[in-house]
Amino acid sequence: MGKQLILASNNAKKLKELQALMHPLGVDLVTQGSLGITEAEEPHITFVENALAKARHAAREGQGPAIADDSGLCVRALGGAPGVRSARYAVDAGRIAEGVGRELIDPANNAWLLDQMKAQPDRQAHFICLLVAVRHAEDPEPLIAQGAWPGELLHAPQGDHGFGYDPLLWLPQYEQSAAQLAPELKNSVSHRAQACTHMLELIRSQWGLPPGERWPWQTT
Repeated sequence: MGKQLILASNNAKKLKELQALMHPLGVDLVTQGSLGITEAEEPHITFVENALAKARHAAREGQGPAIADDSGLCVRALGGAPGVRSARYAVDAGRIAEGVGRELIDPANNAWLLDQMKAQPDRQAHFICLLVAVRHAEDPEPLIAQGAWPGELLHAPQGDHGFGYDPLLWLPQYEQSAAQLAPELKNSVSHRAQACTHMLELIRSQWGLPPGERWPWQTT
């Protein structure tokens, strides 16, 4: 077994995307759920603060280096909403019950966003991703990488790939929605891909990746 990073998420689709993106490092991602780690609170109003809180929690509970993603959709006409509440947009609005599965929450979030945008001529929006990696829970030098993926909001969902708001973000340069892109293309151009590319550079330069089963700073 090679070097591991604890992924502070239990989202299977996010794990699949990030594992493919992190493959060049030769690092294995393991979900916090597989280690019995509970999800962290996300009380903050910025993506970077929430990602850092999640990474520190996973590192503390899992006793190892961890990486966390906090991402969402920011709509210009809504002042940046749904923002950090993207995953809970419909829940917060009382449009769907707390605790239901992602397969129900995603369509509810999309429907609520479209409802909010009915009278809005400005359809500019972008996905944003903040990745934060820490060597341990008290790491004073967290690695922080950011990516943004601009587009325009559709008036109805299109496409079956991806997850979350992917069916609603139209990408003019590809003449497709994010949910219509082939997964291989999405993994090379998305907000998460951009953040991950930057994170790979940071991990290589700041943490080092010499051959071996251990991270270079680990002595026990």
